[in-house]
Amino acid sequence: MNFKLKPFRTGILSGALSLFYCMSSLSLSAQYISKGGNDASAPLHLLKPGYDIPYGETKPEGVKNTLDRIYRYLNTTTPAALVDKSTNKVIDLGQANDNSIFQPGDFRLISYEWGVTYTGMLEVALATGDQKYKDYTIKRLDFIGAVAEQYKKYLRQHKNATTPVRSVLEPHALDDAGSMAAAMIKALDAGAKSALLRPLVDHYLNYILHKEFRLKDGTLARNRPLPNTLWLDDLYMSLPALAQMGKLTGDKSYFDEALKQYKQFAERMFNAEKGLYMHGWVQDMDPHPQFHWARANSWALMTKVELLDVLPADYSGRAEVLEKLRRHAVGLAERQDKTGFWHQLLDRNDSYLETSATAIYAYCIARAINKGWLDAKAYGPMVLLAWNAVNTKVTEQGQIEGTCVGTGMGFDPAFYYYRPISNFAAHGYGPVLLAGAEIYRLLQQHPFEINDSAVQMVK
Repeated sequence: MNFKLKPFRTGILSGALSLFYCMSSLSLSAQYISKGGNDASAPLHLLKPGYDIPYGETKPEGVKNTLDRIYRYLNTTTPAALVDKSTNKVIDLGQANDNSIFQPGDFRLISYEWGVTYTGMLEVALATGDQKYKDYTIKRLDFIGAVAEQYKKYLRQHKNATTPVRSVLEPHALDDAGSMAAAMIKALDAGAKSALLRPLVDHYLNYILHKEFRLKDGTLARNRPLPNTLWLDDLYMSLPALAQMGKLTGDKSYFDEALKQYKQFAERMFNAEKGLYMHGWVQDMDPHPQFHWARANSWALMTKVELLDVLPADYSGRAEVLEKLRRHAVGLAERQDKTGFWHQLLDRNDSYLETSATAIYAYCIARAINKGWLDAKAYGPMVLLAWNAVNTKVTEQGQIEGTCVGTGMGFDPAFYYYRPISNFAAHGYGPVLLAGAEIYRLLQQHPFEINDSAVQMVK
């Protein structure tokens, strides 16, 4: 609409402007004007901006619609069955042998990425009340537990047999253990079969606590790509499992180990000036290049959320984790792109915009708002912007675009700048499910309004 107002008709002008100000409490699309004018004839502040992504249009039903598309895709393309690899025919569990594999789909059923996806499914169920998401996780984790139990028996007589559950029965890295263990513990709370999953949880935790390589001070480490290397990713590949085990068992020593590990990682890898973490730290490297890879920072942020979720409010060491979460949030807020995404290298704006890290930041910051750890008015608008950005990367089929593939560690910029992206990078799916679940909660707990075209949280 475009009112033609003469400057001397002040009564009409006042009434027209009052109309437009009243419109600021309506929907975003309703308050824009379609044509310009001059300063005297039109409220130019209501001209529609040329946003790159949808702005101020986040609604619970839209979030749920996106999540349902992802669910339908994943439920179809991640079957829970064993097949004979020669014939590709589904077999019964009792027929499992060294010629059996999981029925092929678009993604593996057992990986740290799918540990995040199982957790994301559980969170969507809790947030929306839609039980099909919980059923997805419980069905697949119970199935994995049953397959593992069957192969334990099989391996007693066929010691060198190949199995589809090698990473479960013989974990060789934190990637094998922590994320899946944390998801299994959460699934136990949701009704998964303890007889199948609890032995696997104990086995995973034994690996984390007693078999993973460590530095001399006990910090969980790797000997790749160089000796005595810390990977920021490993915070998530170990600490959430420790925290969940502390909650499950009531044994506070798990909390203490998790807090010790977090502190020792952060002392080496958190750049206080930038409010960001470096991706990797090598003991004998000096000077040490710092590359602030987005997804590694998202693992660190999500680890802090996982710890804060389960640690008692007055637990020694919890305050330090909360303080670091707040400093990290400031560092991230300063570097969010105008589109709502974050860049592959957080402090290098010519690196590409990346989906999985943006989704994890949306999840973690929204959860921190919902839990009262971060201020809703300060962080709510940026987190809704992040979700709207992520939402543009979910196809009608339910695939997620723009996710960086699995990434090792590099010490030059080209390595990170040119990492490929793929719709089949499993790292994108769990984070988007988690983000959608927490944004769904945020919209219920912290409604927003549009004021002068800007998103403003009202509580």
